[in-house]
Amino acid sequence: MQENKDKKDDFIFGLRPVIEAIEAGKTVDKVFVQNGLQGPIVADLKKLLAEHNLRANYVPVEKLNRFTRKNHQGVVAFISDIPFYKIEDVLPQLFEEGKTPFILILDRLTDVRNFGAISRTAECVGVDAIIIPEKGAAPINSDAIKTSAGALYNVKICKEKNLAHSVDFLQQSGIKVFAATEKAQKLIYEENFTEPVCIVMGNEETGISKEVLHHADEKIKLPIEGKTQSLNVSVACGAILYEAVRQRIINH
Repeated sequence: MQENKDKKDDFIFGLRPVIEAIEAGKTVDKVFVQNGLQGPIVADLKKLLAEHNLRANYVPVEKLNRFTRKNHQGVVAFISDIPFYKIEDVLPQLFEEGKTPFILILDRLTDVRNFGAISRTAECVGVDAIIIPEKGAAPINSDAIKTSAGALYNVKICKEKNLAHSVDFLQQSGIKVFAATEKAQKLIYEENFTEPVCIVMGNEETGISKEVLHHADEKIKLPIEGKTQSLNVSVACGAILYEAVRQRIINH
């Protein structure tokens, strides 16, 4: 394979290198394809993406040029060292093992370091799986792994096309879904996290999407007593996860 790879940024560029990476079984995090790109090799790439259930992000050439100034041929793919799972496969296994599932959904979280820090906390408290959207999530690259202190190697990351559908699946499987939002009436201390639960955290700027918020069973929030009316999402997530694990330890 051509070595069109930048090890620091974990990406491969060029039509053939990207095709070869997918065929070699590399875990592809994101694929960016130039708008309007055509040709027989492009057709081969699109077919391969479909076969592997990978979604291409079609973008202007200027965005690709920001990734690399080299001849990218209209295609850039970000590669992850972390395998991706489907929650439909993970959840039945948790029940078979006799576990009380503890799931975390990160709705369009875009900051790599926040994602890494949250993953570290999640693994420490025993979260079984983290669900992220295929589109609009932080790349799972070397920065994310480093910030997680390697925790990303020890917690299952599930990439899903539609988070609202994932919430529905969790609820149908007996998981109660809590959405963390400042608009909530109830504090986290008023809820029971000892049963199978999923906690949803939202985007750093806009919070949880309306669709996911609508599907959640309960809305929860942290108390804010100071003049600053919001917490960093990583800090907020940590506080909520540790309240959940506190309850689980006491009731174990």
